[in-house]
Amino acid sequence: MTVFITGVAGFIGFHLADLLLRQGHEVHGYDGVTNYYDIELKRARLRLLDRYPRFKMTEAFIEHEADLSAAVARANPRVIVHLAAQAGVRYSLENPRAYVESNIIGTFNVLECAKHQKIQHLLIASTSSVYGANVELPYREDHKADTQLSFYAATKKSNESMAHAYAHLHGIPTTVFRFFTVYGPWGRPDMALFKFTKAIINDTPIDIYNHGDMWRDFTYVTDLVHGVQLLMGVVPPGPQDSLHKPVNGDSLSAVAPYRVVNVGNSEKVRLLDFVEAIEESLGKRAIRNYMQIQAGDVPATWADATLLEQLTGYRPQTSFKDGVRHFVDWYRQYHSM
Repeated sequence: MTVFITGVAGFIGFHLADLLLRQGHEVHGYDGVTNYYDIELKRARLRLLDRYPRFKMTEAFIEHEADLSAAVARANPRVIVHLAAQAGVRYSLENPRAYVESNIIGTFNVLECAKHQKIQHLLIASTSSVYGANVELPYREDHKADTQLSFYAATKKSNESMAHAYAHLHGIPTTVFRFFTVYGPWGRPDMALFKFTKAIINDTPIDIYNHGDMWRDFTYVTDLVHGVQLLMGVVPPGPQDSLHKPVNGDSLSAVAPYRVVNVGNSEKVRLLDFVEAIEESLGKRAIRNYMQIQAGDVPATWADATLLEQLTGYRPQTSFKDGVRHFVDWYRQYHSM
């Protein structure tokens, strides 16, 4: 099967492509290789993927409709996994326009390609941040998600609405997966685990927001992409389909072949416990700088992954201590420490 992955040079895109290639699939990647963070890290990921003869790559931006359309037409995929996005809650305070261009315009272009190419299954990455001000935990797919607290989250919720409209209007089977604080080897340098590890090694302080009273559902990256790979085979049926029988707690739309699925570890972990796991793996204490919560952040995220398990038989289960240890081992190897 041929799978088209946008954002293939990114953290999650790289891991998903690697998994699919190892399983024998054809993967056509698409990525603008932006300088939002270290380009060399992205190039290193791509060099690993280039070892596979079934991997092809187009370097271009999803905002450029002609480039994207041509690449999708060449690949002629059965499945598109749309991961490319401008990420980061905090950066959306500094440069919101980048989120409109990449997340809104770019996703519109992907939807148009899926429509014209008659894709069998479109999967789109969203985020736990869309739950916003909702304080009912753990988050379920049927919970209210209309009060986003960051512009990043607002653009991702817009993506969900756009995708539902296209699924309804054009019959595109679509699964949106909301992921929860993904971490692991080859991770993004702007994320907490990477920043904390680097700072502790270099004896520089780490900023701990909300004085450490933060809770996250940390999801190990290989667990996440395994869940996504399984969801690829669970195509949402349309309302006229005889298979349109929602399971208990399903988010399957009544008017479109569309579904939202949480992909998380279903374990709420205190930020300070996460920091202590990094310290333990490094054998070194952090210099801690406690701060107020930052604008756009939510104090806690926690996934109810029951629907994922009902649909695929799988639930992420890597403990955060094991995941942190794997990351630290990779970090030392990558930086030749």
